[in-house]
Amino acid sequence: MSAKLEFWFEYGSPYSYLAAMRAQELADEAGVALAWKPFLLGVIFKEDLGYLDSPFNRFPKKADYMWRDMQRLCEMRDLPAFKIPKPFPQNGLLASRITCALQGDERLPVFVRSVYRAEFQYGEDISKPEVMFEILSQNGFDAPSLMEAAQLKKNKQKLMELTATAQSKGMFGAPSFVTPDGELFWGDDRLPVALEWMTSHK
Repeated sequence: MSAKLEFWFEYGSPYSYLAAMRAQELADEAGVALAWKPFLLGVIFKEDLGYLDSPFNRFPKKADYMWRDMQRLCEMRDLPAFKIPKPFPQNGLLASRITCALQGDERLPVFVRSVYRAEFQYGEDISKPEVMFEILSQNGFDAPSLMEAAQLKKNKQKLMELTATAQSKGMFGAPSFVTPDGELFWGDDRLPVALEWMTSHK
C-alpha cells in the first residue's frame, strides 16, 4: 500500500467527524493507505469564497437540514447521539497544530477520532488547552511535550502549508479526498467513491 489516499479534514466540520469515524476501517477493507491531513477551512472560506462564517450559520435552512442529516447518519452507523458544538464551528487551531506535530506517528488517527468524539459526542470545547491535554493523556501520548510542540514555529508553519496545499488542490469544503492521480472527492458520502477509484485506477 505505497500509494495513499489523502484524507483532508477540518476539526470544525461535522461531516469530517463522520468521515473520521469510518475512514480507517473502510480504507483497510479496500487495501488503501490513508494520509491524514488537517487544514483550516476557514482560511479558504474567507480567501476563496468570501465567507466570514460557516455556510451553515449563514443559511438556517441548510443548518436545519445538516443537523437532521447528522442525526440520521449517526443512528444508521451506530454512533452515539451527537451534540451540536457551542460555539459552532469550533476553533480547531490547537488540535490541528497538535495533529501536525503527530505527523508520522501511527497513533495519529486515534488522536483525531478522540478530538472529534470530545467535540461532537461530549460537547466539549476543543479550543481549550486543558481539553487537548486530557485527550492526549487519556490516549497515552506525552501530553506536555505535544502541547509544547504545538506552539513551535515549524508546526504552525506546517499547518499553514497544508492549508495552502489544500487551497491549491481546489478544495472548498471538508472532508475532501485526493487520490494519487489528482482526483478530488468532496464530502463524507464520497469516501467510498474515492476508495473505489483508488482500487480501480491502480
